[in-house]
Amino acid sequence: MTTSTGGDDVQLVTFKVGGQDFAFNIFQVERILRYEAPAPLPKAPDFLEGVLQYQGSAVPLVDLRKRLGAAAPLREDTRTVILEFDGGKIGVIVDVVTEVMQVAAEAVTPPPGIVKGLAAEYIAGLLVQNGRTIVVLNTNKLLNSKEKLALQGVA
Repeated sequence: MTTSTGGDDVQLVTFKVGGQDFAFNIFQVERILRYEAPAPLPKAPDFLEGVLQYQGSAVPLVDLRKRLGAAAPLREDTRTVILEFDGGKIGVIVDVVTEVMQVAAEAVTPPPGIVKGLAAEYIAGLLVQNGRTIVVLNTNKLLNSKEKLALQGVA
């Protein structure tokens, strides 16, 4: 393996949702917290679980498991990942955070053309490593513009 000057590597925080491996770019991850039930919001959109008190402000919490159509049981290792999102912060509920890994940027490939529709919007790229396929999510695309507006309406 050749040593690079860092510009060619990306660091990913990997996690599981419904048994599938996903990742966020570490630059978008602010903190990983144990899951705490959020304060519910009246008339909140489906994808919004509520708000979490974080560093003195209310952060909207999205259950990524429901977002991706996976079962959402609460377990001991359920985590909330606080992400930088459109200049603010958003919390995302995942089944379990597995690791932080550093990979060559070129190892993350664009999703194949066959991946269409909703899923394709979320995907920044795919990483195949040791027989695992890790889906790298684009955090800014987790919510569509209509949902972002709904979020601003309740925040």
